[in-house]
Amino acid sequence: MIFYRNNDNLMCKIFVTILQGEAQDWFHTLQPQSIRSFDELSLVFIKEYSFYCSIKKKFDHLSNVKKNLNESIHEYVKRFKAEKVKIFGCNDSITSAAFQKGFPADYSLFGELIMKEDLTLADSFTLVKKHAL
Repeated sequence: MIFYRNNDNLMCKIFVTILQGEAQDWFHTLQPQSIRSFDELSLVFIKEYSFYCSIKKKFDHLSNVKKNLNESIHEYVKRFKAEKVKIFGCNDSITSAAFQKGFPADYSLFGELIMKEDLTLADSFTLVKKHAL
């Protein structure tokens, strides 16, 4: 990256390719076109992850993330992902169960999410996305 330090666009693109796991999930929660330079991206990233170093959340935190009545599915998924990245080493099956239980019981998709066995978090997100279309 040192070779490209004068090219902000390229630096941002290279930076994104090295992110993995929770950091990559966090990156995808950023609003489109909200970052204008690599310096700004660096600052936002450091601010986000220095916060997580001092305050760690546990798995049970996700059980408190519920879909609000006036919230769209897209907004709920985005908010859930933002909360998920605050937990280090998040177990997929526990995370998937918390996501599914975040829907109200009378929500049309709730039964379908609960009835499917071994549904990963990615599968749940895909199912919800298809339902939202």
